[in-house]
Amino acid sequence: MSTSDQDKAARLAAIRAQNAAKKAQSAEPVSPAPQDKAARLAAIRAQNAAQKSEPVTAPAVAAPAMVKQAAPVAAPSADELIEDASASLMSLLLALIIGIVAAVLVLPRWIPGLSSSLLGAQPKAFWYLSRSSGLVAYSLVWLSMLFGLSLTGKVARLWNGGPTMLDLHQHASILGIGFGLFHTVILLGDGYSNYILKQLLVPFASSQYKPLWVGLGQVGLYGLAIVTVSFWLKRWIGRNAWRIIHYASFGLFLLVLAHGIFSGSDTSMPLVTLWYWATGASVVFMTIYRVLIMRRKALPPVAVSPHA
Repeated sequence: MSTSDQDKAARLAAIRAQNAAKKAQSAEPVSPAPQDKAARLAAIRAQNAAQKSEPVTAPAVAAPAMVKQAAPVAAPSADELIEDASASLMSLLLALIIGIVAAVLVLPRWIPGLSSSLLGAQPKAFWYLSRSSGLVAYSLVWLSMLFGLSLTGKVARLWNGGPTMLDLHQHASILGIGFGLFHTVILLGDGYSNYILKQLLVPFASSQYKPLWVGLGQVGLYGLAIVTVSFWLKRWIGRNAWRIIHYASFGLFLLVLAHGIFSGSDTSMPLVTLWYWATGASVVFMTIYRVLIMRRKALPPVAVSPHA
């Protein structure tokens, strides 16, 4: 036999030995030995007996992963809610201060003639600022109403959903109250109307300009402020009281709308009149839509006869 034949024979022998070893490994039992099974069964029986001997009142020790999943989410404390509300109010006041400083000090240097309109013998800029901020405040209140009415409907599912709609509802309400306060207080600088602080803050205390409709606007502003603050008081006043306060926002919105229509000096403009009609009609439509949805959810399911 030649050397090449011997190499082939050695290779074949090695391959056969390797295959035999693989077959021997695959032939080993996969299941554990009987002794291992008996030991495991004994351990399980001993553990069950120990659990039965424990008193019933003793709570079972849960796994760390289960304890972590079952841990309740801590409700925000009173200090956290007050801190959140304070931060929002401070941001609102800071925005008002910056707006007033910009209107009085910065803008007159940029826009010619604005200084005389603010600081002249007959300043008109305060009246213009009050009119414009009033329209902005009403638009923000309208948006807040619209976002609030859309929370439980299909409209909230068109984008990020209910949480986003709730945040927009709250922030639009806060901004609307801020612009409403600015709309009121800025009239202190108007020399033509000669309002004092008491007449601007106390409802129906002024007699200079349409006192009925101005007073209704003041009542609407304070009422909407109470509705806005109730966001953070829901935990203490209860859900029923919170709902009653929020239901009052429909009437308060009507007061603000009536104030804008009957006391606003811009109502004669066709575009402003169209804006009042469009926003008022949209709130009425969304209110009816919300009522129909809630009634549909409250109705019991109708049983269908199998012979129908």
